[in-house]
Amino acid sequence: MRALANHFKEDEELWGIVGLLHDGDYEETKNFPELHTIKMVQWLKEDGETNEDLFSAILSHNYSHTGKNLPADATHQALQAGPPKNNLEWSLYCCDELTGFIIAVALVKGRKISNVTVDAVLKKFPQKKFAAAVSREQIAACENKLNISLTNFIDIALTSMKNISQDLGL
Repeated sequence: MRALANHFKEDEELWGIVGLLHDGDYEETKNFPELHTIKMVQWLKEDGETNEDLFSAILSHNYSHTGKNLPADATHQALQAGPPKNNLEWSLYCCDELTGFIIAVALVKGRKISNVTVDAVLKKFPQKKFAAAVSREQIAACENKLNISLTNFIDIALTSMKNISQDLGL
């Protein structure tokens, strides 16, 4: 997310935090996808956070689970439907699936991300049985929603992940 923020000349700190926190409530909400991200935003508000862009971006992640883009003041009631609305939210939408896919490629390449190339990711991309749960459509949305080619999008994410390979344990 930081690398994409850099690409768009946006706030790397905010984008990085969104990338880290968007699934922070997953363990508590995995059986209730309609509550995913809502709990995280509630926790942040309880801790005194006030950044509406942070809340909106985290809540936008729920769209990939429920088809709804939650408003920053979301409650457990009926929620307004709609897709992510800006580069930050679309980057999270596309990148979330891509990072998991890259990790899957690394696992078959000796558990080392250093063994992964853009070409290796592209070669696995059309193989529906490989990392079958990963939405290729969600990743490929980078072309229409972010105006970044799939190849360049993979390169941005892969390069960034290689830079933190030790943190990733890969």
